[in-house]
Amino acid sequence: MSTLRITNGRVLDPANGVDQVTELWIRGDRIHAFGPQPHLHPDRTIDAAGKLVCPGLIDMHVHLREPGREEDETIATGTASALAGGVTSVACMPNTEPALDSQAAAEFVHLQAQRAGNANVFPVGAVTKERKGAELAEIGGLIDGGAVAFTDDGSPVVSAEIMRRALEYCNMFDKAVLSHAEDLDLTRGGVMNEGFESMRLGLRGMPAAAEEIMIFRDIVLAEMTGGKLHILHVSTAGGVDLIRQGKRRGVRVTGEACPHHFTLTDKCLRTFDSNYKMAPPLRTDADVQAILAGLQDGTLDVISTDHAPHAPEKKMRELDQAPNGIIGLETLLPICVGALIEPGHLTWPQLIDKLTIQPARVLGINRGTLSVGAVADVTIIDPAAEWTIDPSKFKSKSRNCPYAGWKVRGRADTVIVGGAVKMTNGR
Repeated sequence: MSTLRITNGRVLDPANGVDQVTELWIRGDRIHAFGPQPHLHPDRTIDAAGKLVCPGLIDMHVHLREPGREEDETIATGTASALAGGVTSVACMPNTEPALDSQAAAEFVHLQAQRAGNANVFPVGAVTKERKGAELAEIGGLIDGGAVAFTDDGSPVVSAEIMRRALEYCNMFDKAVLSHAEDLDLTRGGVMNEGFESMRLGLRGMPAAAEEIMIFRDIVLAEMTGGKLHILHVSTAGGVDLIRQGKRRGVRVTGEACPHHFTLTDKCLRTFDSNYKMAPPLRTDADVQAILAGLQDGTLDVISTDHAPHAPEKKMRELDQAPNGIIGLETLLPICVGALIEPGHLTWPQLIDKLTIQPARVLGINRGTLSVGAVADVTIIDPAAEWTIDPSKFKSKSRNCPYAGWKVRGRADTVIVGGAVKMTNGR
């Protein structure tokens, strides 16, 4: 059994309140010990001086597109992109073709992830069959196949009755329902946030109310059923406040922010660049400030990317024809450093908490910690690394990135998955 020693790094493990410069020892695929171990002789030593050593990052909102849309991304390329961004575990969304709505579909994802041998992949099952919103998917079978949570992401569960049943049924297995909160009647035909900018540009808008109505509905249903609810990609000030109120009432609700929703605004659409087109759309400066406040006070528990790859020829269409979404795995760390760490909105332990143990708790997976005996998924971050974002060099198949050309700081230096070094010195 091989032994790996990581020395001189600042070890951060928010799950256990650890923040100190010390040694971390890995034996086989498990965390073995902290601090000097004179009786142990490492097979390999990694010097992490000046770097952060933390649990492997978890992105619980990723679109891997396989099966059905392999021209955009595959499980192999998506997990390679994850490693490049310092992410050791991803939860993949079920809006594939066919949808991940059966035990066999979840098992297929596991098999492809094992073949790729990159990051861990945890499938998220569809709430309804074929994501059509008409009847519940085979939730028990999906869990047997490895599904860790349920959503129709890409579409909301339109029927309140079906959402109620999903929360009740998933609660029997202690699984979360992940809500894509959108009233489709209010957003149909929209390409951006409804407000001053959409009026100025003459583009059909998607009002904040479309998101907030559904967040309100789903929190009420979670309160009624006792179910476990997670609100995906929160983008509005009203949405943040609804989650805050729900938590105060004791509802089992968690919330997630995506980097683009706390760094970019609807003003970006003045360029008519489809790399700024997403759902939910980029909102206003006031919404950005509310999301930052929600991250600071713990209303928003998780930071995820909503990595949504689209082949270049699809994003090059006219704005109203181009698909929604951007890639985010390889820009996650530097964008969070620039938007959250450097301005002082969050400390490093707070950021790592939202990228590790919090998503692990929402999904109910045994990851996100450096506890002795835990699976040895570790990310070593160089917080001072300066680089320029160039999507042409990404591991992802797609290039739909709104941050191209940004000069940034911070990136993953070494990534360890199950005790195996998958990336070192950024390669």
